[in-house]
Amino acid sequence: MTIQINYKKNLNKKSHSNIILFADENFKNSNLKKYIPIKEYNFLTGLLKKQDLKKNILSFDLTSKNKIILVSVKKKIQVWEAENLGAKFFDYINENNLKNYVLKVDSISINSNNFVGYFLHGIKLKSYKFDKYITNRKKTYISIAVEGKNIPSKNDQIKFKAIEQGTFYARDLVSEPGNILHPDEYAKRLNSLKKIGLKVNIYDQNKLKKLGMNTLLGVGQGSIRGSYLVTMEWKGLKSNSKPLAFVGKGVCFDTGGISLKPAKFMEDMTYDMAGSATVVGLMKSLALRKAKVNAIGVVGLVENMPGGNAQRPGDIVKSYSGKTVEILNTDAEGRLVLADALTYTEEKYKPKFIIDLATLTGAIIVSLGSEYAGLFSNDDKLSNQLIDVGEKTEEKVWRMPLNKNFDKLIDSKNADMQNINYVGGAGSTTAAQFLQRFILNKTPWAHLDIAGMAFSKYGGALNSGGATGYGVRLLNKLVEDYYE
Repeated sequence: MTIQINYKKNLNKKSHSNIILFADENFKNSNLKKYIPIKEYNFLTGLLKKQDLKKNILSFDLTSKNKIILVSVKKKIQVWEAENLGAKFFDYINENNLKNYVLKVDSISINSNNFVGYFLHGIKLKSYKFDKYITNRKKTYISIAVEGKNIPSKNDQIKFKAIEQGTFYARDLVSEPGNILHPDEYAKRLNSLKKIGLKVNIYDQNKLKKLGMNTLLGVGQGSIRGSYLVTMEWKGLKSNSKPLAFVGKGVCFDTGGISLKPAKFMEDMTYDMAGSATVVGLMKSLALRKAKVNAIGVVGLVENMPGGNAQRPGDIVKSYSGKTVEILNTDAEGRLVLADALTYTEEKYKPKFIIDLATLTGAIIVSLGSEYAGLFSNDDKLSNQLIDVGEKTEEKVWRMPLNKNFDKLIDSKNADMQNINYVGGAGSTTAAQFLQRFILNKTPWAHLDIAGMAFSKYGGALNSGGATGYGVRLLNKLVEDYYE
């Protein structure tokens, strides 16, 4: 379903579409008289007395072809609540066979910054559906004419559209099957982002070998596909100020390698590249809205397969940082990809901070389910900023512990460290502790374990199931509120 939104400052009093009006929590609104004849207003007032006013949306027939739809809005509505209300309205659209709507935005005065923009944003975000491989899919177009003085500004319209496109792009990437979006194809798609103003550099296997990125290369050596590190640069400031850096795990399909996963649910491992998709979606959003910030996106793209050349348990590899890693389990591969990417990002770009995202551990799902991403960080300021914007966007994070006492769980007798904790327990923390060892110059750093947030079988407030695009809106808000 495609939602088409058109903005008009002038009021069209002779609209023949279905009219959407805002009302207060009790569905009271004297302004309704401006939009419908007094006879129908009195009739509607009588009907409202018999309705369940606990609902957010009520609709009534004005004629045999047109409806009036009332959306109740509480006085002090938060941004995420406005988005969720828009998503509920999309559910109404989806359930009713109506194609044309007119939203009268001045029908109520809302004490909230850009309520209408966030309401419409919620409609668009919920409308996403990945159906490109369904041959007989129906194409449905819904038109919403937005009329009144309080429509979003041009800049806000651009911002919302950019975030939607970035989120949808991230969802598209995560939703693609592994036979389509393997590392070779992924790198090719990222190269096409040059046309929106991103500077894209692709490091293939030969370049990675010369750089010494052996932990990343080790993960992909069992696959017939290539392994890549891709950097995306957005320069939104004329000054050479330190960039913000975002790093993502891009394991396009994860069999577990020689440490093979069980067959049940292995098909879900197409979304093991969701961390990288978030970084890509974010960089696309920043470029489209021409964000006034310098930012770097770095993704490591591999496929973890149990081929004849695959990495073995017991192998020892030397990372880009110079530190050696004993591979005890080839299914703990995401941290190996990130290890090289983190050190390279810190050394090359010297950023203000580094935030990495990865579907890293099943243990974080045990801890936090699908309500919060796990946040691990060496910096209180950055952590508090992420927690704040997480509450604002309802893409929440929960800070988890890091401590030097966990180091003994990943110390190896044969190398500088091992890639898993064989003692048991603290699976997410020891993975984050492993990553922290590759931040060499005390750069503020945060790791987001999004294993429980990247994909939803049952859907959520702003998505109907499948890839969520988690993190694009969160990090956009971080940039917007604290760094632009």
